[in-house]
Amino acid sequence: MPKKNEKTTVNPAPERRAELLATAAEVFATQGYKATTVRKIADAAGMLAGSLYYHFDSKESMLDEILSTFLDELWARYDAVLAAGLGPRETIEALVTESFREIDRHRAAVAIYQKESRHLLDQPRFGYLAESQQKFEKAWLGTLERGVAAEVFRADLDVRLTYRFVRDTVWVAASWYQPGGQHSPEEIARQYLSMVLEGIALRE
Repeated sequence: MPKKNEKTTVNPAPERRAELLATAAEVFATQGYKATTVRKIADAAGMLAGSLYYHFDSKESMLDEILSTFLDELWARYDAVLAAGLGPRETIEALVTESFREIDRHRAAVAIYQKESRHLLDQPRFGYLAESQQKFEKAWLGTLERGVAAEVFRADLDVRLTYRFVRDTVWVAASWYQPGGQHSPEEIARQYLSMVLEGIALRE
């Protein structure tokens, strides 16, 4: 407890900072990064634009923190899956499940990543996006190739085409998924994996 007449330093509350980032993410996701101004974010947060600079020095800083936080969490979970020593099919199942869980946790960030990453790759500040994409591709292609070699997946499987299909069809879910909806991320992952791994036609 501070002593009498002792000055205290007031820092922005972490909870408020997180709230502002969540608001900014929704605005970026719906309006696009270029079309979004600091004023628009401040209006959505119910504050003056000048007050927002108390927490962040620019909208670029906000975008950086939104994307890096999402990717850091995604890779912490992906790395745990890849280090678990699972078989190829189990690894694919776990990666897909973790992907849908991340969409549940960071839907707006995923939508931003999908829409904006291509335009951000040339900016030095966002160089980690290219590194993440390369790492992502290596993890998925490596698992698919391992599955073909182990005869878990079909020998005629085009692994690169399969990777692109899985990548695009999983992450596009950020455009329609609503947290707290009828299906949990785990249920969506289970249904998705059933369609990808088993198909949709009845077997005779």
